[in-house]
Amino acid sequence: MSSFALTLVLSAAVLHASWNALVKAAPDRALTIAAIALVNAVAGLALILFSGVPASASWPMIAASTLLHYLYYTFMYQAYRLGDLSHVYPISRGMAPALVALGTFLLIGEVLPPLGLAGLAAVTLGIGVLAFQRGAAFADRQTLVAAGLLGLTIAAYSVADGIGVRWSENPMAYMGWLFLLESPVVIAVLWMRRRNGTQFDPRTFGIGLIGGLVSVTAYGVVLYAKTIAPIGAVSAVRESSVIIAALIGVIIFGERPWKGRILAALIVAVGVIMLAFSGSH
Repeated sequence: MSSFALTLVLSAAVLHASWNALVKAAPDRALTIAAIALVNAVAGLALILFSGVPASASWPMIAASTLLHYLYYTFMYQAYRLGDLSHVYPISRGMAPALVALGTFLLIGEVLPPLGLAGLAAVTLGIGVLAFQRGAAFADRQTLVAAGLLGLTIAAYSVADGIGVRWSENPMAYMGWLFLLESPVVIAVLWMRRRNGTQFDPRTFGIGLIGGLVSVTAYGVVLYAKTIAPIGAVSAVRESSVIIAALIGVIIFGERPWKGRILAALIVAVGVIMLAFSGSH
């Protein structure tokens, strides 16, 4: 992975942890998620107007990723309703790198070299240390199940998007249609709220719109990075966002213990460096 690609993915990691923290802190997570999906849809429409239509080969991946993103939002809502940011985020994001590396190997034969595999192992280990401190992951079975399903969904759409954006021959068009097809999430949430008579909070919706802008930027950067670097390496480095999420949990949300989180952050950092200096074949 080049230094340029590494910088892109690390920036996306900071952005990703930040908008997840907004969802966790929101008093109305469903409305916040709807606002995020709305920004994604508007951004998608803008991209489509400028970029057109991706190659036909990528449409099955767009369809698969769209359905997986619907599940992603559902599991995110449940996981953050049940658990802490510093528990849910590391578990869900930590499952993805190993699963993505396995998936891309089985589907398109992409193989990380030994140094890359060692880095991937270090990133996964560090995330595991962060996730399972004080038995947190096992303290609440519902939280563990929700975070695990979220992680499986993340891995699945990461593989689909990594392949689809390469087959699209037009990454911006691919992202545009993917973002636009999130609009049913907005419709579903607003329809359910109207049916249930739930009050609409403009301030919460506004915060969600900010989160949506951050989300679109982060995801777009990662999709582009997957066109210039190995999919498994990009997905693994992006998981350094658990460091940022842990810091947010400790400093802003008051989650503990902090010593174990620092240890995990160091392990992940070593893995990121190893991945950055590894090639692929």
